[in-house]
Amino acid sequence: MKKLISTLKNIYSIEDLRTRLLNLLLLLVVYRIGTFVVIPGVDPLILSDPNFYGNNESGGLLGLINTFSGGAFDRVSVFALGIMPYISASIVIQLLTIAVPSFQKMQKEGEDGRRKINAITRYLTIAITAVQGLAYLINLKSPSGKPLALMSETTDALGWTTFLIVGTMILISGTMFTMWLGERITDRGVGNGISIIIMVGIIARLPASLLAEVVDRFQGSQLMLLIVEIVIWVLVILAVIALVQATRRIPVQYAKRIVGNRQMGGVRQYLPLKVNAAGVMPIIFAQALMFLPATATQVSWFQDSGFLNGLSNPYGWGYNALFFTLIVLFTYFYTAITINPNQIAEDLKRNGGFIPGVKPGKKTANFIGAVMSRITLPGSIFLGFVAIFPVFAIMIGVNDQFAQFYGGTSLLIMVGVVLDTLQQVEQYLIMRHYDGLMKTGKIKGRSSVGGAITG
Repeated sequence: MKKLISTLKNIYSIEDLRTRLLNLLLLLVVYRIGTFVVIPGVDPLILSDPNFYGNNESGGLLGLINTFSGGAFDRVSVFALGIMPYISASIVIQLLTIAVPSFQKMQKEGEDGRRKINAITRYLTIAITAVQGLAYLINLKSPSGKPLALMSETTDALGWTTFLIVGTMILISGTMFTMWLGERITDRGVGNGISIIIMVGIIARLPASLLAEVVDRFQGSQLMLLIVEIVIWVLVILAVIALVQATRRIPVQYAKRIVGNRQMGGVRQYLPLKVNAAGVMPIIFAQALMFLPATATQVSWFQDSGFLNGLSNPYGWGYNALFFTLIVLFTYFYTAITINPNQIAEDLKRNGGFIPGVKPGKKTANFIGAVMSRITLPGSIFLGFVAIFPVFAIMIGVNDQFAQFYGGTSLLIMVGVVLDTLQQVEQYLIMRHYDGLMKTGKIKGRSSVGGAITG
């Protein structure tokens, strides 16, 4: 406790860090307020009705969007789509920089190329938001027998076409404003702004979920079971921290060279390769594909298909076995397209570095590729278990909302972003010659080769 108070005093004594933390809090407050501002033309009272169809969207991609937006998706807020269109655009651009020569050229142009790629990403974000926003608003039209949430269905004050046009423009503005907030947090706050906005959206649902679980256990006189659940939850968090931070360090020796009157190089460093180089992306890709069987069952030809219906049940063995397999495959796929052993080997050779016992060039690339293949297997299996662990939590009686924090995308993003942010705070403290946040050692984020992408 004394160490904690001392660390807080040190943080407060650094004016730059204090200002950045204050900016971070203020910008996050602005974002959270925006998640409660409902789009004009929607009745906010109806949204709280448990019979409203949107309140049942807790799984698949829609559940993922609602989680990332901190519940704004269910509330039909101006930030309903949150930062997801930007994430989708960033993934598309990242894939293009690997497959399209013109994008590869831009990526190698330094700061100027980065500005061009960022501009293209923003334009693509607007296009994706327009398409998703229009589809989102069309799906708000109440099915027969459901509460009427749109004022255009109950009054002539706002026509359906006008609502779609105005609503789409508002959703585009909300997503772009959320992007702007993320950039301001990165520039004037602490940590990666986009990642922190996603994390805040996830954490916003934690208190209510935990409270509901505690109330359920106390009402059923199951205090011991609650303690066991909390202990398991803490162990899962520790396991995810180990997964996020796990690296395979390859020794790299740099040749000595004379620059002017100084001798450079001649030191041994390490090339850190992440065990989970793909981050949360395999889970997101797998969830997108797992949405297809449920969509197919809406077609009359496949409605009676027991196989597809089994794959549409997120609590079924078939669904989770396929989900686990897809995560393993996508981990290898995403690692292969983001980690380029040939590029790493070329950079090492150009800078006078080499791996002891391995010839520079092609053999170095083959060695790095072989190491990545070996460490990706346990990483992908562990990631698959983390993704499906919430289902096991539900099986032992944990409520659906709290079970989402037992693994999956939510927990991985929370752990990764917290570690990154704490690492940046620790760097400020060490630069001012204060002790770090830990008594021994340093906090490791995801800044090594193949760090997780959360935004």
